[in-house]
Amino acid sequence: MNINEKDIATKKLLSQCERGKKVKVLKLNADSALKQRLISFGIMKGAAVEILEHAPGKSTIEVKVGKMRIALRAKEAELIEVDDK
Repeated sequence: MNINEKDIATKKLLSQCERGKKVKVLKLNADSALKQRLISFGIMKGAAVEILEHAPGKSTIEVKVGKMRIALRAKEAELIEVDDK
């Protein structure tokens, strides 16, 4: 069995991604209530997310999922594992 580098996911937290980066959600490490809220916004396993802006003063990250723009707290973004390839 041959494993390609493309097949190996590059795990990273959403909070660590740079502005303009497009990533794929791998896992939500949130509690049940927060996980349900994220899913209701379209942030779920397999979803494509684009990082639009980091607001360091407010500790928020603006992301785009589909046509929706969402502002996440940095602590929420730290609970979302993504593949940044």
